[in-house]
Amino acid sequence: MKDEPSTDKKSTQKPSASDSQQNYSQHVGDMAQRKLKAQRHVTKTVWSGLGMMGLVGWSVAIPTLLGAALGIWLDDEYPGGRSWTLALLVVGLCLGCFNAWHWVEKEDKDIHQDEDESDVN
Repeated sequence: MKDEPSTDKKSTQKPSASDSQQNYSQHVGDMAQRKLKAQRHVTKTVWSGLGMMGLVGWSVAIPTLLGAALGIWLDDEYPGGRSWTLALLVVGLCLGCFNAWHWVEKEDKDIHQDEDESDVN
C-alpha cells in the first residue's frame, strides 16, 4: 500500500451575511471610536505642546539669568580671581535643565496614564 499524501483542504466556506455584517459593524464602530479619540486629543495636544515649549524655555532661561545676575553682583561686590558670573551661570543652567526635565517627565507620565485609562475604557 502506498501512503498517499492527505488531500484534506480547509473548507473555503463564505461567511454568512450576518457574520459579514457584524464584522463590518465592528469595524465601523472601531473607526468611529478612534476618530472621536483623535478629535478629543488634537486640541489638547496642540495647545499643551505649545504651552510645554514655553514652560521648558522659561524654566531654563529664568534660573540661568538669575544665576548670571547674582554672579555679576557678586563679582562687583567681592572682586577676586574667580568669576562668579560664569560659575553661577552654569549652576543656573543646570538647575533650569533639571527643572525642565522634571516638567517634561511629569507631562509625559500624565499623557501615557491618560492613554492607558482610555484604552481600558
